[in-house]
Amino acid sequence: MPSLRGGPDVRQCLLLWLLLLSAWEAGSGHLHYSISEEAKHGTFVGRIAQDLGLELAELVPRLFRVASKDRGDLLEVNLQNGILFVNSRIDREALCGRSAECSIHLEVIVDRPLQVFHVEVEVRDINDNPPLFPTTEKTIQFHESRLLDSRFPLEGASDADIGVNALLSYKLSPSEFFFLDVQTNDELSQSLFLVLGKSLDREENAEVKLLLVATDGGKPELTGSVQILIKVLDVNDNEPTFPKSVYKVQLLENTANGTLVVKLNASDADEGPNSDIVYSLSSDVSSTTRTKFQIDPTSGEIRTKGELDYEERTSYEIQVIASDKGTPSMSGHCKISVKLLDINDNTPEVSITSLSLPVQENASLGAVIALISVSDRDSGINGQVTCSLTPQVPFKLVSTFKNYYSLVLDSALDRETTPDYKVVVTARDGGSPSLWATASVSVEVADVNDNVPTFAQPEYTVFVKENNPPGAHIFTVSAMDADAQENALVSYSLVERRVGERSLSSFVSVHAESGKVFALQPLDHEELELLQFQVSARDAGVPSLGSNVTLQVFVLDENDNAPTLLPHGAVGAGGAVSEFVPKSVGSGHVVTKVRAVDADSGYNAWLSYELQTSAGNSRSLFRVGLYTGEISTTRALDEADALHQRLLVLVKDHGEPALTATATVLVSLLENSQAPKTSSKALVDAIGREASLVDVNVYLIIAICAVSSLLVLTLLLYTALRCSAKPTDGACAPGKPVLVCSSAVGSWSYSQQRRQRVCSGEGLPKTDLMAFSPSLSQGPESAEERQPPLESEYLAKVGLNFFLSCQERYYFCIVHDSS
Repeated sequence: MPSLRGGPDVRQCLLLWLLLLSAWEAGSGHLHYSISEEAKHGTFVGRIAQDLGLELAELVPRLFRVASKDRGDLLEVNLQNGILFVNSRIDREALCGRSAECSIHLEVIVDRPLQVFHVEVEVRDINDNPPLFPTTEKTIQFHESRLLDSRFPLEGASDADIGVNALLSYKLSPSEFFFLDVQTNDELSQSLFLVLGKSLDREENAEVKLLLVATDGGKPELTGSVQILIKVLDVNDNEPTFPKSVYKVQLLENTANGTLVVKLNASDADEGPNSDIVYSLSSDVSSTTRTKFQIDPTSGEIRTKGELDYEERTSYEIQVIASDKGTPSMSGHCKISVKLLDINDNTPEVSITSLSLPVQENASLGAVIALISVSDRDSGINGQVTCSLTPQVPFKLVSTFKNYYSLVLDSALDRETTPDYKVVVTARDGGSPSLWATASVSVEVADVNDNVPTFAQPEYTVFVKENNPPGAHIFTVSAMDADAQENALVSYSLVERRVGERSLSSFVSVHAESGKVFALQPLDHEELELLQFQVSARDAGVPSLGSNVTLQVFVLDENDNAPTLLPHGAVGAGGAVSEFVPKSVGSGHVVTKVRAVDADSGYNAWLSYELQTSAGNSRSLFRVGLYTGEISTTRALDEADALHQRLLVLVKDHGEPALTATATVLVSLLENSQAPKTSSKALVDAIGREASLVDVNVYLIIAICAVSSLLVLTLLLYTALRCSAKPTDGACAPGKPVLVCSSAVGSWSYSQQRRQRVCSGEGLPKTDLMAFSPSLSQGPESAEERQPPLESEYLAKVGLNFFLSCQERYYFCIVHDSS
């Protein structure tokens, strides 16, 4: 800052006043400094960082910067010490002209977080411009006949400074003929008149030289002067006169070319040619004024000549001379003061500076998106601008300073709903009619990872046949992520767990990118009927989000196990079973029963028995039950029958292809006298065991029927609930099918959700999903033993076979234990 003039006490008081003023304005929302024009480079302006509450160490990291619209690099900030200093020459007159107030507006911007401060630096005027007259020499003609106190207007000097520095005082060099009269009008402008104080005599003094000096009110004072040469003329002694010395006119700035401004009417007391008046513009009128106005020499009408613009100039002063045609010519003077009135002819200007684009969709409310500044060249209410935004956008405008706004976030963003916004800022002035302008900014919403991958349904059911090849593709899972780019890249993995003694990853694997699920090894229905596991889908966002889906893999049975014969009775060489039959037995006598099991399930475990007849034997003595395996006589025995019969029983399942096993039964026919003797005690024991076995069978049948009925009721209830839960899918919606078959021999149902473990007397446990209710007559001549089952009765007979098998196995266990 330039040095303060005055004593030490005065300088201290001024410095204290400036410090208090700066502190008050800093607390009111923006900083205010002042500096004199023409200050040298490096002149201290203020400790801007300290006054803004910023630490010196954070200026560079937070990208501290200063911007000034249309002010160049007049001021700069030293980032090392935070001092605002003068960077280049500041000329107040070039910066603000004759405006009473002159200031440089600075925008101070720092990041992390974004902050904007407004600083005004007032430029104080110094007395650096001397008063200037339009010309350095001026010639005036005076008639010797001029009366005392005759007045001649003089053009005053002008000073580019303002305030006290522009207050001018005038002094005329001493003269016995003339003195200076200075008049101040109501607009604080001065009118100068050269007044004749003593009559002139051209014969004695043909010329009078005067020096007019103008002094301004600055410290130190500056002066300007004009040399006045007065030529004394003879003859015509009356000059034209105007009714008024000053005419005041107001014009709208949009006044059309050729509009009448004023009509002058000067008069001359002389007669003849000496009273003929010609009007002209004074030589002191500037060239700019001459391009805007013109005068008719005869009528004295002043009309507009060019376009007037209030924003370029607000007023004009026109000096007019009325000269007569006498010899010598005499002239009169007047001044026309033209004041322009502003109209609303300038639209507002909008400037948008984008600072934080794109905007994260999780940005906090109040985050600054862009800075907006508006301006209007009009004045008064025509230059007052209001801003508004496009409706239905999650942003709002916050005023930070006069004609400065911040575009901030007003409500939450969601990129998945609206990925970008076109924000239109409308600036409208207060004129009538109002003028407006718009500017738009495209706000892109950046994605954040806020959506988890989702599957179409929470659970999938997969059916896979056993004995699949290793690496077989069994299913494909797919999850969708509503996010974008890497946040939507989904990868898949297994949720590891133990399946028995082995890990899940030894059974299946999932491709990380495609979601394809592969079976790593052949699956065995007899070992694993259901493999239930979860697949996890996770995106590539930070932090990663994920979800799981459950896969139920049902291993479907294939006919890969042949029927297995169960040992029963006396087993001879080669695994043959020996039985003894008295010859006295009649038709239908049960000799023995072939028992077999199949490790498969369902249709593949449904066994049938067939007696292999020898060649040439047209009528066999024995037959075997098609599904019971009971070997019984077909007729009464006679003497012609061989004593030893070798029977081959073929046990066959119903798989594709069918697998078989062969049982050999050796039957010996005995005479009645050769029947083994049994003691009465043994007979009693046998009868008791037979009675107890009958009781156990009755209880077993009742229990099995009760369980079967309960299972059927449960399946019907489950089907009803499923259909009511998804009415839009129909009564038989896919996904959890339940198959129920029934016939005269019973019923059999298969469900994907209910399973019962059925255990025989020997061998490993076997899982069959069956419920049955026997209603079959087991007579030796039943139709089921003579005819193949119908296709609709096929699954029902499996249930009957299972029931009979369970009864036989239980009986076998009892007999085996009792023996």
